[in-house]
Amino acid sequence: MTQAPKGKTPAKAPFPASKASAKKAPKNPLLEKRSRNFGIGQDIQPKRNLSRYVKWPKYVQLQRQKKILSMRLKVPPQLAQFQNTLDKNTATELFKLLNAHRPETKQDKKERLSKIAAAKADGKEAEQTPKPQHVKFGLNHVVSLIENKKAQLVVIAHDVDPIELVVYLPALCRKMGVPYCIVKGKARLGTVVHMKTAAALAITEVSGAAKDDLAKIVSAVNANFGDKYEEHRRHWGGGIMGFKSQRATEKKQRAADAAIKI
Repeated sequence: MTQAPKGKTPAKAPFPASKASAKKAPKNPLLEKRSRNFGIGQDIQPKRNLSRYVKWPKYVQLQRQKKILSMRLKVPPQLAQFQNTLDKNTATELFKLLNAHRPETKQDKKERLSKIAAAKADGKEAEQTPKPQHVKFGLNHVVSLIENKKAQLVVIAHDVDPIELVVYLPALCRKMGVPYCIVKGKARLGTVVHMKTAAALAITEVSGAAKDDLAKIVSAVNANFGDKYEEHRRHWGGGIMGFKSQRATEKKQRAADAAIKI
């Protein structure tokens, strides 16, 4: 075998001959390949998710920044307890009970008073109706019901703003021995009492058929909130960093562990 001259690389071996058996499938003349060019002034760009480039309204920016801050910063237990809300099944049963005891609307009240006024005008005695058993609302009213121990159950919204309006209610309910729970959505509570939002509701009386349902809900509520009050009082919230920060912390920890092993 002859060697290549010194200082020169030998020529590469030729490619192996293609096998005669491996033939390309014939192209269909009806199916024409149309490659697209996405350069400037060329084909139309594909649809992309541009939500991160949108200039959102100021209130949207603020509520998103507030959510991120509440995750990053350490949150005191008094505020962190509002992140522990009632589970879905119990909340469904609770709102069934609340909706069964909704207060009358303005239209219903107007019709009732009109009937009473018409009866008095005719010289008849107004029909005596039983005392309505409905949900009580209004923050001052709810607080007075708790202080007088007339409330059988207090329902607090988790997203009241400013939170100082309701931050004292769990401690007050515990001091007075009134069952309480925290549910998602002040707007959801508002629909029960024909309002846009409601910070807190109180149940004082229920119809005879609903007493068993109320007792079941109160026992579940006590297990989730009343019995765990001391635990919630010591538990801080927040302190959850972002994805990049978590990965960077893990990388530093791995480097520290490796240095210790050496």
